[in-house]
Amino acid sequence: MINLMALAAIFAVFAVPALAQTKECNDEFKSTTYQKWWDNRKEHQDVAYQAAKEYLATCTTEDQYSKALAKFVKDYDEQSANVTNRKQFEEAFQKKNYADQIRLGKVILATEPDNSAVNLIMGLAGLGDANLLNESSQYAKKAIQLIEAGKPFAPLTSKDQALAYLNYVTGKSLIKSSPADAIPYLVKAARYDSDLKKNPQVYAELAGAYGEGPIAKLSEEYKAKFTTESPESKLALANINQMIDRQIDALARAAALTTDPANKKAVMDVLTGLYTDRNKSTAGLNEMIAGILAKPVPDIPTPLTSLPATTPGSTPATGGTPPSGGAQNGMTGSATAQTKTGSATASGVGAPKPAASPTPVKKPRLNYRRG
Repeated sequence: MINLMALAAIFAVFAVPALAQTKECNDEFKSTTYQKWWDNRKEHQDVAYQAAKEYLATCTTEDQYSKALAKFVKDYDEQSANVTNRKQFEEAFQKKNYADQIRLGKVILATEPDNSAVNLIMGLAGLGDANLLNESSQYAKKAIQLIEAGKPFAPLTSKDQALAYLNYVTGKSLIKSSPADAIPYLVKAARYDSDLKKNPQVYAELAGAYGEGPIAKLSEEYKAKFTTESPESKLALANINQMIDRQIDALARAAALTTDPANKKAVMDVLTGLYTDRNKSTAGLNEMIAGILAKPVPDIPTPLTSLPATTPGSTPATGGTPPSGGAQNGMTGSATAQTKTGSATASGVGAPKPAASPTPVKKPRLNYRRG
């Protein structure tokens, strides 16, 4: 018993300092600690934060001060987390870590959804990492809305540059899933005053979107509906032809801008075949390429409801003779370009008898590199 009492006394001795350090939630503590927070809440927020934390840890029952102090602590913690996220986001941007740009950007946008710079950077991440293209395009669309409404376009150098790339990302993300929907974005990207305006890949992808989108759709409808020539089949063919003309325009721009010999040949082979099928000759092709960049990129054609009137020297919308090498009883002809990176087939419309549907052109597979 004596030993137990002695041991208890030893514990009591060691416990005294600890008890002495425990703060008591009394009026004096409340007044002093709250005043410390109040005096530092603007100029020395780190000191105010520690005072607020100490007050809330000591006085656990809600009173006239605790609500304001709890809000201050919550806001301070969120701000500190935001500062950390911003710093890490900036590092991800500088290091071109595109996956982290998306991950950290989401955290920032949770409290700042209209931050145009963060939306813009996330929107362009898909150009750096193709695996992120679909996700980043959603932020590209948001960035377009913000910038068009007058929000800053940093870190890019101009509004046109920002909108060109953001529209390009959006269009590019739609090429496989919905090529027809990709066309307006690609057209916009090519029209803005930016370096994309002189990038042949943009026009090659635009040509592909026309072929895999509206031309493929209209061709399938034509094949299913018509077996003999009629006014309706001629009108349907005219609508296909005006889409093919847009393909030719896009490929001509790609040809005019391409300098790499292998890529130049790939584009020219596809363009020549398509142009020949459409016009029954290569006459005027070189002149078209030489002057194409002086013309604005055309809009998507409005569907025709009646056959256009023909004028002397104009390209016929329907009719003609079957293209050489094509199906003599059909309406398609083709030219195939082989390159070291793959092949592309271009087909156009020729004969008047619709025994087969036009074959949409595939964009040439080129070796263009994008940063």
